[in-house]
Amino acid sequence: MLNSNNPDKTEFQDPVSVNVGGQVYTTTLSTLTRCQDSMLGAMFGGQLPLLKDRKGNYFIDRDGTVFRHILNYLRSSSLDLPQDFSEMQLLKREADFYQIRPLLEALTQHESGFLQAAGRSAVLTADVSCQARTLHFNLKRGPENYELFSCTVQIYTANVFCTSCAAVERLCRSFAYQTPEGAVAPQAEEGQPNYLRLQWTPRPAEMPVELFHKHGYRRLIVAPVPSTESKVVQDARSFVEWMLRLALAEGFRVDSVFPDSSDILNCVSLRFVRY
Repeated sequence: MLNSNNPDKTEFQDPVSVNVGGQVYTTTLSTLTRCQDSMLGAMFGGQLPLLKDRKGNYFIDRDGTVFRHILNYLRSSSLDLPQDFSEMQLLKREADFYQIRPLLEALTQHESGFLQAAGRSAVLTADVSCQARTLHFNLKRGPENYELFSCTVQIYTANVFCTSCAAVERLCRSFAYQTPEGAVAPQAEEGQPNYLRLQWTPRPAEMPVELFHKHGYRRLIVAPVPSTESKVVQDARSFVEWMLRLALAEGFRVDSVFPDSSDILNCVSLRFVRY
């Protein structure tokens, strides 16, 4: 049975036991009235009636679990939530019910800082490989004159993964393929927005442009700048150089290099982190 009381402030005695939704907390009157213009300040300042449970604890019909964090804030004026805290919306609602405005402001700042940190922190990896392929083709030298030629093409493949989808999107906008129809931006893997696969082939000087495009080969350039030679991604070393520039511009730093950290431009695997 709950008993209704409307005591004066002088009737409260420390320590004060409060039953919040079935969970009993023991604290001091000064803690409960730390924010005098709050609901708790009015309750334990004698301005609002209070109920008592069968054991004589003051009873508040609110969530008892998150009240722990409200009480800790009143004790220390500091918001200390565990890293895996998952009831932010409930805590905000309870803080709003008790009208503890400094706590509401602290929760807003905490949530904003957490979202910014979550959106910024990321891991980025890039691996590049090369496959050589020999092509044989005929070149017409006259009406009935064809000559057999051979050349080697280098097919480069780069696999990029980033925990930040936004960073992958920006990388997609930073590169482009050269095609007969114009520049084409690469796309993240279908259904996997964290993955980007780039494949390009520099055109050998002895291979005609028409034949190069006929085989479906594409050059990779750095976009959106004009496709001048200085901006063409020629080989694995050139790709690593551009990845370093783009990653550092996004706030990443190099975390590991394979196989030789002292020869970063000739590596085949890079790992970046951002905090």
